Amino acid sequence: MAILKIVKAGAPILKGTAQPVETITKQTKKLLDDMAETMYAAEGVGLAAPQVNVPQQLIVLDGGNGLIELINPEIIETSKEMEIGSEGCLSVPGYYGEVERYSKIKVKSLNRRGKVVYFNPEGFLARIFQHEIDHLTGVLFIEKADNLRLVEE
Repeated sequence: MAILKIVKAGAPILKGTAQPVETITKQTKKLLDDMAETMYAAEGVGLAAPQVNVPQQLIVLDGGNGLIELINPEIIETSKEMEIGSEGCLSVPGYYGEVERYSKIKVKSLNRRGKVVYFNPEGFLARIFQHEIDHLTGVLFIEKADNLRLVEE
């Protein structure tokens, strides 16, 4: 495994649309492993492949209950209820803002074995899913955030 370089806001790849993964290969699985190692090393809760300069629909995340890997994720259902919460991003270091997101969603994805899996995250975990899925369509949280602020560490 390897720690990958996280690209920062302003990099063109972060504004593009990631491509679906057609075939899950050994390289795909290695990239998922490297992304997880990178996310944990950076003390993040989610990481999308465009953030490590790979234009593919791959996400890793961990809302506190273990690693979740998503290949070609798709939000297929949302709640009517919305929540506002604070967000940051490994590609926009030091900045935080309040973002409105659905409080519950249903996501369809593939796992690393190519099997279709469904997730029904709520609250903070739903927020992570939505934030990372936004990366696959070139949307950064700073475009949706209110009260954007730089927090010195």
